[in-house]
Amino acid sequence: MSKNNIKFETIGNATIICYDKDPVLVTDPWFEGKPYFGSWKLSHEIPEAQLQAIKSCQYVWVSHGHPDHLISDSIKYLKSKKILLPDHHGKRILEGLSEQGFNVEVIKDKKWFKISDSIKIMSLCDFNQDAVLLIDINGKLIINMNDCCAFGWTKYIRNIVKNYETSFYLRLYAGYADMCNFYDDVGNQIDVFDAPPVGEYISKDTDYWGAKYFIPFSSFHQMARSDSVWLNQYLIGPDKYKIHYESDRSKILPAFIQYDCIEDRWNEIEPKKLDEEIIEPEEFGDNWSEELEKDEVEMARHYFKAVEHLYGFIDFINLKVGGKDNIIEFRKKHFNRGITFEAPRNSLMTSINYEIFDDMLIGNFMKTTLHGNWGEDKLYPDFTPYVAKYADNGRAKSNQDLEKYFEEYRNRYGLQGIMDLFQHKIELKTKNIYRDYIPRESWFYQKSKNIYYKIRSKVY
Repeated sequence: MSKNNIKFETIGNATIICYDKDPVLVTDPWFEGKPYFGSWKLSHEIPEAQLQAIKSCQYVWVSHGHPDHLISDSIKYLKSKKILLPDHHGKRILEGLSEQGFNVEVIKDKKWFKISDSIKIMSLCDFNQDAVLLIDINGKLIINMNDCCAFGWTKYIRNIVKNYETSFYLRLYAGYADMCNFYDDVGNQIDVFDAPPVGEYISKDTDYWGAKYFIPFSSFHQMARSDSVWLNQYLIGPDKYKIHYESDRSKILPAFIQYDCIEDRWNEIEPKKLDEEIIEPEEFGDNWSEELEKDEVEMARHYFKAVEHLYGFIDFINLKVGGKDNIIEFRKKHFNRGITFEAPRNSLMTSINYEIFDDMLIGNFMKTTLHGNWGEDKLYPDFTPYVAKYADNGRAKSNQDLEKYFEEYRNRYGLQGIMDLFQHKIELKTKNIYRDYIPRESWFYQKSKNIYYKIRSKVY
C-alpha cells in the first residue's frame, strides 16, 4: 500500500489508526505501561511503523476511562495532540486531562466531526460511561464499539449502517476483561468460564448490526501479576474468534489488519506475541500481609456508603485486608446478602482514594466472595455500575443525582433510544430467567436461541 492511500489499521488492544495520506486519528492508545495495578500487559507488541504513526496522529480519541484505553504511561507522549472525548456526564476525563495541560475537545452526540478531507467521526455516549465511535473513512464505516453495548443507540446505529456498502464492526467479546475471580461462601471459586465458542454469537451480532465485517477488538491483553496470571488460561487469542463464526451475510477478519479504503483490500499485520512474564505484586506496592489503618477503614466506609443505591440492595461489604475483616454495614436487620473483597492494602486504598474501583475488579487479583443469592450476572446490574460507573466516573452518588444522571441520557436518546433500552432490559431479564431453568447444552436451549436471533434480526 502506498503512502497516499486512505486506510486504517487495527493494532494493540483497542487501537485504530486512520490515515488520510498521513496519520490523522488514533483511538484508545495503549502502547506503554501495565494497567490495573500492573495486572495487565499487552499480548502483542506494537510494531515500530504503527508506533510512530500513533505518535504522529493529529487527533486522539479516548472512549472511556479504563486504563487499557486511557493510561498515563502512553497518553503522556501525545500531549501536543488534540484529545477528542465523548460527552460523558460528570466530565471526569475532560477535567482531569485539562488540569494536566492537554488540549481537549468534547464531541457532542449525533454530530459528525470532520477531521480531514476523507475522514469524519461521530460519538454516541451511553450511560455506562462508555461510547461508540463511528468513523466514516472514504465512504466506509467503522463501528468502534470497544467495550460498549450501545445502550440507547441500537436502532440509530443500525439505520446509519444501512447507508454503507462496506462496514466494520469492532468490539470486545469474551476477553474476560471484567471481574472473574468469584468465590462462594465455602471458599470454592465460581466457574464463570463455561461459555459457547465466541464466534458463534459474534457472527449473529455482526449480522444484527448489519456490518459486512467483524474485526476482533479491545481484547488483547495478558495477565502479568503472580496473583492474576491464573486467568491467562482462559483468555482468547486472536485466532480463536473465527471458531464457529457462521454467517452468509458477514465475514470475520484478522484482529490486526491494514485496510486500504480506496482499493478495498486488506493485509494482515502480524505483530510479535509478547512473552508471558510473572511479576510479584510487591513491585506495584502490594503486600498481601498489610492490614488497613483505622483512618483507611473510615475512608473506605465513607466511599461505599456514599453510594446511596447500595442501601436498598446489599446488607454489607467486608474488606478483608491482611487477613483481617473490616465490615461496612448497610442494613442490620437482614444481614444475608453481602460481598467480601479480599485485596492487598495499597491497590485497594489507591482505588478508593482516586475513585477507580473498577480497576480492582478488572485486575482480577482481588478475590470476591458473594454471600447470599446473586444470580448469574453477579455484580451486575446493582453493584458495579452504581459504584464504578455512575458514582466514580459519572459523579452521581445520591439517588437525586442518579435521577438527574439518567434523565440527561434519556433526553439524549429520545423516544427511540428509550424504547431500545426498555427492549434491552426485557431481553436481559427474560434471558436470565430462561438460563435458570433450561440447561445451555440442551437441544431445546440451542434451538430456541437460534430462533431468538432470527426474530431479533428481523424485528429490531
